[in-house]
Amino acid sequence: MYVRTSSRRNKSGQVVRYLQLAHNEWDAKAGVSRTKVLHSFGREDEIDRAAVERLVAALTRLLDPARAAALTGPAELTFTEARPLGGTHVLDGLWHRLGLDQVMRRQLAGRRLDPRVERVLFALVANRALDASSKLAAADWITRDVHIEGLDAIDEQACYRAMDWLLQIEPALAKEAYFQVTDLLNLEVDLLFFDTTSTYFETEEADEPVPRDAHGERLPEGTDPELAVKEAGFRTFGKSKDSRDDLPQVVVGMAVTRDGIPVRVWSWPGNTTDTNLIRQVKDDLREWSLSRIVWVADRGFTSAANRRALMQAGGGYIIGEKLRSGSPEVKQALSRPGRYATVRDNLQVKEVNIDSDDRFVICFNPEQALRDAAIRERMVTQLEEAIAGTDKLKATERAHLAGQLSTKPGLKRYLRTTPGGLLRIDKKKIATEANLDGKYLLRSSDPKLSAEDIALGYKSLLEVERGWRDMKQILDLRPVYHRREDRIRAHVLLCWLALLLIRVAENATGQTWNRLRAELQRLQAATFTGHAGTYRQTTEPTKPQRDILTALDIPAPKKVIELTATL
Repeated sequence: MYVRTSSRRNKSGQVVRYLQLAHNEWDAKAGVSRTKVLHSFGREDEIDRAAVERLVAALTRLLDPARAAALTGPAELTFTEARPLGGTHVLDGLWHRLGLDQVMRRQLAGRRLDPRVERVLFALVANRALDASSKLAAADWITRDVHIEGLDAIDEQACYRAMDWLLQIEPALAKEAYFQVTDLLNLEVDLLFFDTTSTYFETEEADEPVPRDAHGERLPEGTDPELAVKEAGFRTFGKSKDSRDDLPQVVVGMAVTRDGIPVRVWSWPGNTTDTNLIRQVKDDLREWSLSRIVWVADRGFTSAANRRALMQAGGGYIIGEKLRSGSPEVKQALSRPGRYATVRDNLQVKEVNIDSDDRFVICFNPEQALRDAAIRERMVTQLEEAIAGTDKLKATERAHLAGQLSTKPGLKRYLRTTPGGLLRIDKKKIATEANLDGKYLLRSSDPKLSAEDIALGYKSLLEVERGWRDMKQILDLRPVYHRREDRIRAHVLLCWLALLLIRVAENATGQTWNRLRAELQRLQAATFTGHAGTYRQTTEPTKPQRDILTALDIPAPKKVIELTATL
């Protein structure tokens, strides 16, 4: 099919050209090709060009948009760039599926803010999950390095404005997101796991102390000083879980379901005590009107004050007890006879009755017992080598060596000094430690849970520990590129939302986020530019990519995601 041109001379002698849409047909009888006119456009100088454009537009709608753009352009298209698309497409699909966009838009109603704030916050969350960076670098990443639906470009200030707004709506956002997520995913929330970590800052100076309430929140200026419970900077010195007591830090807490879904995070000044943490967490979640909740916490929350706080409002707890605390309850529990019952995952449990209102369950893992024994044997061998021949040393030299060994907890545990100042292996301590191999002790206030549920519930606390590991290694909770308290809190919230999305993806696919991210980022958006315009087209999804999309119930991205005609 082609445009046929014919010419003829009119009475004035002027040559006039006529345009026709024609194609050639083969005449089998005559054995020749004959021209058939399909449509006459009329004189070339009087042609209705608007009508031709409408005809071309109607015909191109029958074609693939990318092919149409290529065919209508007077010159070939030029490939200009390719950006990863798969990761943001999946995260955006989960973002919408969990209703986080709707929650934010409801909170946005009536506020004088850029309507793109929800998109900016999603982009910052996606940045943490896919290529964690500072907010300045994140703005450049969003603008130049990735395709995000509904957001072409932003600047650093737009990121900060969105973070400030996120902090304002956090209580309502966390509550609505919790119920949306638990209802949609049909999560079991009878057990909530809670743990804390700390994250330090590469600065030697702590923040100036300011008045704070019982929850560690900064009191507004002009507040009666008597209302302040304490004065503390947000970035301040405390007991570091990263072994960096020399640097100021903040404390971060997280509540997680038994499925590993993080439902809320908190952040406090770096010297906040466990008791204050527990009280705020209980107070905040009491407003959610949850049904019966049993809190699962590690051995750092075993104090009587923390247990009382967890019992408030009808709650219960499962807490790990420190076997080496020397408390009367621990001694009674370990001395009680009884047989272990094997439950699952190579785990054996035994409930013991002692003089206490709480229940105590001893857990034993034979494989862990073998590992503990092997580690102790190496420690004892190393200690024997260190003190060999020390009887011949002067008393001051032996004391100096003992001081050096005291800085190594693993060796110090098995070292004994005789009344005469001689260094010996503490065989009694070895026997005591051998009795603890592979064991841990749990304390629970819940009268209805079985010993197996108590043991497996505590074992699931590993989900929180995995969350901290992913927060620090994948989402880059640290380093924090912010100085202001509100921006640090907002940064923690972005990490929480990113962890929420990737944990949902992992649970649905059975794959780690590192593997999912690597595969999804191979799905690209390619941009082509020509005289007719610009279009952006996705690469064809591979089978692994299609399997991920199917498992997450997310449709594949459109083949052509952007088409702009040059006017």
